[in-house]
Amino acid sequence: MTLDPNTPVLIGVGQAVDHWDGSDAAAAPSPQSLMQRASEAALADTGATDAVRAAIDVIAVVRHFADSAPGMVPEGTGGCDKPPLGLARRIGAQPSRAIYSIVGGQSPQSLVNEFAAAIHAGEARCVLLSGSEAIAAAKTAARKGVAIDWTEAVEGEMEDRGLGPMLLDRHELRNGIGAPILTYPLFEHALRARLGRSRAEHVAAMSELWAGFSEVAAANPYAQFPKAMDAQYLGTASDSNYPVADPYLKWHVAQDAVNQGAALILTSVAQAEAMGVPQSQWVFLHGSGEAMDKPVSLRADLSRSRAIEVSLAGALASAGKTPADIAHYDIYSCFPVAVLLAAEALGVDPRTTPLTLTGGLPFSGGAGNNYSMHAIAAMAQTLRADPGALGLVLANGGFLSKEAVGIYSTAAPEGWAPVDHASMQAEVDAQGTPERLEEDATGTIESYTVGYAKGRPARGVVIARTDKGRIVARPADADKEAALAALIDPAHDPIGRTVTIRHADGVNAFTVDA
Repeated sequence: MTLDPNTPVLIGVGQAVDHWDGSDAAAAPSPQSLMQRASEAALADTGATDAVRAAIDVIAVVRHFADSAPGMVPEGTGGCDKPPLGLARRIGAQPSRAIYSIVGGQSPQSLVNEFAAAIHAGEARCVLLSGSEAIAAAKTAARKGVAIDWTEAVEGEMEDRGLGPMLLDRHELRNGIGAPILTYPLFEHALRARLGRSRAEHVAAMSELWAGFSEVAAANPYAQFPKAMDAQYLGTASDSNYPVADPYLKWHVAQDAVNQGAALILTSVAQAEAMGVPQSQWVFLHGSGEAMDKPVSLRADLSRSRAIEVSLAGALASAGKTPADIAHYDIYSCFPVAVLLAAEALGVDPRTTPLTLTGGLPFSGGAGNNYSMHAIAAMAQTLRADPGALGLVLANGGFLSKEAVGIYSTAAPEGWAPVDHASMQAEVDAQGTPERLEEDATGTIESYTVGYAKGRPARGVVIARTDKGRIVARPADADKEAALAALIDPAHDPIGRTVTIRHADGVNAFTVDA
């Protein structure tokens, strides 16, 4: 087979992790230092460090959590004003284009998809993608009273892509849907209801799944939390595994207190050959998928994800493959439901099919928007050790909102061409939208959650159905304690219970009927 010289290829991957304990301020990692370490590792991984460094004409950085939403990182540490240019300066690269991505965990795979197409079209020569978080360092410094300063000003022009589209609308925010920890349980409970599981049965299923993920993390040298945890521990509330939002305990969810960085280097076959990169390092993108879903309460079925289903199917179709052809997976694992829905869409059994190469966001570490760059790096290394095999990475952003998929192999694809994701988006957009209500109503609970603060129920939200449509509501202020207690009452499953909702000033407030 004659390989098109413009075929894009992944030639270098790198990761970094730091377990700084706060004892030496000078040794504290920063987002920039972690990207530098990962990028230098990726350059070395190519086997042609100097030539690749000199060829880099694009650097794109995945948006840090500190620049994604207020309050996500302790204040006072400062930061780099232009992260991709700061990284360029640190590694001695001179890119003609510097990009700071939008928010979302889909970003690493989405950037690979974008720049593979750009390389194929001759619009980019050699692209460095990187990202990092040092949230653990910031929290450790704040807790120990250690002063660290990450302030860095860099000259030059940067393409700042901003926050991206809103993933929740004002109606949802007014009525209790907000942070991921209060939103993903709405999908989790809807899924367990569709599967006919009790709360205890679903917690056991989540914990069994996660126990396997933690075993992978325990063997991952780049994991932030490399410790195997058994299903009994993961499914039992304790001082070290406390409730955060029903049905989740601490270790059921992504852990963002990490010090991690990752980097990828993409180029064309012709450029890789010119730079002297050994073919043993080459990993090809065979297919891709991308799709974005509607706001949560406007999705037809909370127990499914059309964006996941469509992006996975589209990626497989573009590669000319089926799930039976895939040997290795890394499925985004911020919460169990994301993995369970992807497994269902793929038709694989999550109890017997390994679905992570890193250990996932709870155990390897949820490095902000950048987790899936670690997954892609791990996938490249796995595929190099298993030549010709296929691997699939699913990256997820928002609230099962933005999906990006990549299918990889060391085997070269035939007739590589960019994938048009527009048809995938059109398929997601075509799903029906329920009528959303703002009025006094009586309905039955479709899904719900209760969020905890210091071990006590503190917040809650229900999504209910009536004959007219769907209604999102938060607890009535005068009845908040009783409403939350009713939702976590072990004797009564809230799904299907009746709620009375009163509407005033744009807010729906519920009480749970006896």
